[in-house]
Amino acid sequence: MVPESTRLHLVMTVWQFAYAGNHIILRAALNMGVSKLVFPLYRNIIALFALAPFAYFLEKKDRPPLTTKFLVQLFLLGFVGITCNQGLYLLDLDNTSPTFASATENIVPAVTFLMAVVLRIEQVHLNRKDGIAKVVGTLASVAGASVITLYKGPTIYAPNSSHLHQSHFLVSLGDAKGKNWTLGCIYLIVHCLCWSGWAIVQAPVFQKYPARLSVTSYSCFFSTLHFLVIAASYERDLQAWQVHSDGELFSIFYMGLVASALSFAVQTWAIDRAGPVFVSVYLPVQTLLVALMASVVLGEEFYLGGVIRAVLIVVGLYLVVWGKSEENKFAKENLAIPSMPGNNQRKSSSKSPLIQPLLGCRCENGDS
Repeated sequence: MVPESTRLHLVMTVWQFAYAGNHIILRAALNMGVSKLVFPLYRNIIALFALAPFAYFLEKKDRPPLTTKFLVQLFLLGFVGITCNQGLYLLDLDNTSPTFASATENIVPAVTFLMAVVLRIEQVHLNRKDGIAKVVGTLASVAGASVITLYKGPTIYAPNSSHLHQSHFLVSLGDAKGKNWTLGCIYLIVHCLCWSGWAIVQAPVFQKYPARLSVTSYSCFFSTLHFLVIAASYERDLQAWQVHSDGELFSIFYMGLVASALSFAVQTWAIDRAGPVFVSVYLPVQTLLVALMASVVLGEEFYLGGVIRAVLIVVGLYLVVWGKSEENKFAKENLAIPSMPGNNQRKSSSKSPLIQPLLGCRCENGDS
């Protein structure tokens, strides 16, 4: 049996490769003229049809009855984590570029970390090496992703353009020209806040509603309703509701199946087991992947700043993962202490699913 820690790292790495294409493909869809109101509606319809059957059949026994309180929470998850998240990112990408958007999204680990600490979902012990490692690692990852806006450096890799065979679908994916860059940055920052908030809010929901796929499906259902109301109210051009090319069709299905359905399921699963900070700290990896994809596929030059960024991202990710691992060891050592008067309360509190180390206490209970 593969250890859960290994599965977590493997799944998160594979997800970053799959999700990195999101930035480029969505930019291509915008260049093809898709409606910014209809496109996310189709995307979430596909994601809902992909997720709902699995949620229904696999979680029959785990799904508690729906209450009004749960419905309100699921509605808010769909609104913040999907509707606002996707809508604002689409508006941002229409005004900036894939590389810039991917790089700026790396404030999500820092924002999620701060939110988690303030809400006491994540513990930070600055008097211990694991706490210092998590803080320094998060800052290093964000700093690495920020290098793209601060330092370019000399060219160290220039693809031979004569050997590049770009398809019509991948043409013209550079910076958006004639757009409002400042407004795009505002959209992007709010998008990142929504993403962090969505990751944080999921933790208490899972505590009382353990059916992860059902939570994701319900959130996607409510988001589909949101986009349907918005598109029906503001998109009156019938041409905007039609799919005009194979490229548009591919974009819709890729975004629906990979960037939505698969992404939601992977993030939800990982957040439930390792916490929101562990998931968000992997985001800087996609910035590196987007830069590499743009270099190899689109023929963009690779600069020294990109190498520095990659090193900082890898070091930062290692520090956070190492810090979480040390935190896990410390928690296990505390649980191994013989029971003494006044020690029961401390032992029970360390098992809280909201304050969990990398693997939490799920593995100790036989869950794998």
